[in-house]
Amino acid sequence: MFNSVSMDEFGQKQRKEDLNIIDVREAGEFTSGHIPGAINVPLSEFAQHLDKIDKNKEYHVVCLSGARSSVACDFLGNNGYTVTNVMGGMSAWRGDIE
Repeated sequence: MFNSVSMDEFGQKQRKEDLNIIDVREAGEFTSGHIPGAINVPLSEFAQHLDKIDKNKEYHVVCLSGARSSVACDFLGNNGYTVTNVMGGMSAWRGDIE
């Protein structure tokens, strides 16, 4: 079980709070531009990198459109993590990128 927010809602929250962000796009996509502060945990390698994700924190999960992040949120939510899917993903992001 997980929550979802629009990119607009996420952007407003991100301007007010220091959010934990997971970007599940592949490494090449991530390095071409990502939300500042996001960590990259590619969906294709997700199970091998769960050690990067703290069960005691809440995470917002992004990808390019919201599809891969939804898959990641479903997996994480079913394994006891607190996650929110950011619908629209990077294609809807209008803020700064690193």
